Amino acid sequence: MVPLLAVVDELPVRTSGKVDRAALPWPLPNVELPATDFSPGEAWLAQQWQAVLGMPVTGNKVDFFDLGGGSLAAAQLVSRIRTRVPEFSVADIYDVPRLGAMAKALGAAIHQEEAGEFHRPAPTPRRMQWMQSILGVPLFILSGIRWMLYLLTASAILQLTPGFEVLPDAPWPVLVIGLLLFATPFGRMVIAACSARILLAGLKPGDYPRGGWVHVRLWLAEQIADQVDAVGLAGAPWIGYYARALGARIGSGVDLHALPPITGMLEIGDGAAIEPEVDLSGYWIDGDVVRIGGIRIGAEATVGSRSTLAPGTRIGRRAAIAPGSAVFGRVRADQTWAGSPAERIGGRSGRWPAERAPAPTRWVWAYAASGLGLALLPLLAFAVGGLVVARGVAGTDALPAAFGGALLWLVPGVLVAGVVFAVTVLVAVRLLSIGLREGIHPVRSRIGWQAWTIERLLDSARTILFPLYSSLFTPVWLRMLGARVGHDVEASTVLLLPSMTRIEDGAFLADDTMVASYELRGGWMRLGEVRIGKRAFLGNSGMAAPGHRVPRDGLVAVLSAAPAKAKAGSSWLGSPAVRLRRLSAEGDQSRTYQPPPRLRVARALWELCRIVPVVVTCAIGLLVLFTLAAMIDVLGLVGAVLLSGLVMMIAGALAAGISTIAKWLIVGPIRVGEHPLWSSFVWRTEVSDTFTEMVAAPWFARAAAGTPALAVWLRSLGATIGRGVWCDSYWLPEPDLVTLGDGSTVNRGCVVQTHLFHDRIMSMDTVELDTGATLGPHSVILPAASIGAHATVGPASLVMRGESVPVGSRWSGNPIGPWRAVKARAYQSTS
Repeated sequence: MVPLLAVVDELPVRTSGKVDRAALPWPLPNVELPATDFSPGEAWLAQQWQAVLGMPVTGNKVDFFDLGGGSLAAAQLVSRIRTRVPEFSVADIYDVPRLGAMAKALGAAIHQEEAGEFHRPAPTPRRMQWMQSILGVPLFILSGIRWMLYLLTASAILQLTPGFEVLPDAPWPVLVIGLLLFATPFGRMVIAACSARILLAGLKPGDYPRGGWVHVRLWLAEQIADQVDAVGLAGAPWIGYYARALGARIGSGVDLHALPPITGMLEIGDGAAIEPEVDLSGYWIDGDVVRIGGIRIGAEATVGSRSTLAPGTRIGRRAAIAPGSAVFGRVRADQTWAGSPAERIGGRSGRWPAERAPAPTRWVWAYAASGLGLALLPLLAFAVGGLVVARGVAGTDALPAAFGGALLWLVPGVLVAGVVFAVTVLVAVRLLSIGLREGIHPVRSRIGWQAWTIERLLDSARTILFPLYSSLFTPVWLRMLGARVGHDVEASTVLLLPSMTRIEDGAFLADDTMVASYELRGGWMRLGEVRIGKRAFLGNSGMAAPGHRVPRDGLVAVLSAAPAKAKAGSSWLGSPAVRLRRLSAEGDQSRTYQPPPRLRVARALWELCRIVPVVVTCAIGLLVLFTLAAMIDVLGLVGAVLLSGLVMMIAGALAAGISTIAKWLIVGPIRVGEHPLWSSFVWRTEVSDTFTEMVAAPWFARAAAGTPALAVWLRSLGATIGRGVWCDSYWLPEPDLVTLGDGSTVNRGCVVQTHLFHDRIMSMDTVELDTGATLGPHSVILPAASIGAHATVGPASLVMRGESVPVGSRWSGNPIGPWRAVKARAYQSTS
């Protein structure tokens, strides 16, 4: 790639003394017009190239990337080409980078839809929004009851010693029954399954109006399952029984490591394997339509981690779906499919043993005991911290005095609980890593059990110990867990098997990356070492499977999978990964890779501030407990239960308000621009993010998904959100830069990604979903991108940086391309 140099008389400067990049001349005034021997199509295309690259195009043999084009320039060029050829994609530029070949491809392109023939979604009806608000109180009673049970259990234990008579009590039979129903995995599963079967009785596959009665029932069933935490760590080994209780048909010997659909529309054949974080929900919201369908997975088939199966998907016997794929329609038996949208890449894999793995029953009980133990670990840590806080309650004779005393001991109690949990996780992971080795092992074996337990434990730690991640301490933490980590490594919320992970000097692992996670097939589990090379970059939600690696100075983009082999300095996009051309950003080394000691100290001080939101969320919990205690004294147990939902809603509103205040005080307004890793702005945004994840998310944002309350809160953070928006995700990292138009839809698991961190420089830009636009489940839209009015981007898709989706069009894929399958309505299920 050749950089473009231009001479100007002087550099425009802002009042701050920095160069005003927006005021630099572009396109450059001395760029020549295209040569006259171009065909009309080539001449028009050459003009678009020049507008983007700022360089003269001298012939039809020139290569877009040789003239300095990169991923951002490619997205900008695609946006210009789509004014004439709406279905041209970024991938097409990589396929035909030469001017003549690109012009020929454009000439052969066919417009699949005429202007004005697209559907115009209506905003979410107000009756749906009112219904969600009204149902919020009884829904929150479910979580209120759990908090009341925690209070009464702690009170009963503390009252075994003198000095705690001020706390409320309840009859032991009531307490035991309540704990069995709301605290054990079996009780919570029964509540969720019974509620779903009643609410969704008679539901059939098909298309239903967003905000209609079917949608209300579906939303309510999902909310009940979330409020009672139907499948936590303790319930994970019993997830197959939960699926059957919902109405799914699960064969024998199935390894189900993902949540089943609340609709129960799932059939899994004998011996099939579903890896972690696979989306089996079987529904999504497309504009103002809720599309619901069943999913059928054949015997001995495998679905890889973080794959999305669309409604109506049918996967044949012994078929394999690669991790990170999006499957629509039918996959035939004995085939291997990969990608988003998934396509056939071969026949049945021969890397796995042909025979079924042995499955001793004793390991089922080992998994069950581990699940229960993992669920008790946080409670154990909180109980130890609670004993510290209880010192402030002992000897008080009134609840206000007890609350004041507890507050005085809150900070030491939080620190003790955090240290106890961290040490417990550390010791457990190191012990479980003993004897863990590469290779293929039965799922029901010592090694299979060890790998599963480690991954589940560290997944829980990412949430509870969130302030430790994306910090100076993260590499130290990963080393303590057993990973081999080099110097100057930056790691965010990575999920990994530590003993199978090697991270070289200067590597960068972004949010929600998955490294060396186990693979499943036919009752077998594959483990393998993963290596992240020196100064390599693994992007948000990126994956590196066993035996794969990210090369030295390499890049694996957002929502992408690392290749098995790659050359140093190469960049990769998608799943399976394809080669990507890119330009490296040059920055001040003292602000990226080689910071002076004063910056390290400054960053450490800001990162210490992350304990504040942890204390705040625990203070809200303390306030809830004492409020419930006061209500029990005044209203009795039944009255307190009935009003507990209101208490939880007020606590959620308080948490949301505190997070908003913290954002404006710590970060302030966020604008388009760039900031190096070692800068105050980046550190302050991390503190603000900790308020979001530790305060707003557990008390408010997760429960408010899809409700008007979430939209109100996001507006308070600075986002521009129109009327009747359906937003199922609170992951708007820089809300000031986000615009969601009237009636637009952001589905579950989406990230409206307004920043990128390539080469340790945080570059931010706006993201816009226009009126009626849809971003499908588990999709990501990158900075400077937009989705036009009434357009749809399907599930598990990536909208590239700077890309513009045309009005009324339909796209899917990683990266997105024309979604022609939609026209055949392959996403629907009639089964």
